[in-house]
Amino acid sequence: MINRTVLVGRLTKDPELRYTSSNIAFVKFTLAVNRTFAGPTGEREADFIQCVVWRKQAENLARFVKKGSLLGLEGRIQTGSYDDKDGIRKYTTEVVCDSVQFLEPKNQDSESRNYEPQEYTRSYQKNDYEKPKRKESTPTIDVAEDDLPF
Repeated sequence: MINRTVLVGRLTKDPELRYTSSNIAFVKFTLAVNRTFAGPTGEREADFIQCVVWRKQAENLARFVKKGSLLGLEGRIQTGSYDDKDGIRKYTTEVVCDSVQFLEPKNQDSESRNYEPQEYTRSYQKNDYEKPKRKESTPTIDVAEDDLPF
């Protein structure tokens, strides 16, 4: 059987690090993933997917990312159920993350996320980089056509 999922999306709120009773770190979070098509109103819609990450990855997630951060993750879908305080059965579906990748530079703040690509182009063009010059004394080899294998 195969149960794998790969997602790229943005955090809906700052991650909150918690610990189990046996002192294992975990973070539950929601990832907003844009759909590839527009809805009936013409606007792009998103799915809000519940995720959980454990141990060291959870500590890193809580330490280095915040609301709006772009993440790539790989994991498996897990379902479960529980009875709420009124005795009503509730069902859960979440992605248990095996791998989480931070897809933005670590010191980037929310104001610089809305960058204009032209800014980067202009700043790059200001720098004058020279290509390394090729050696002029490259040896030449004389080969007769009869010596070629093709």
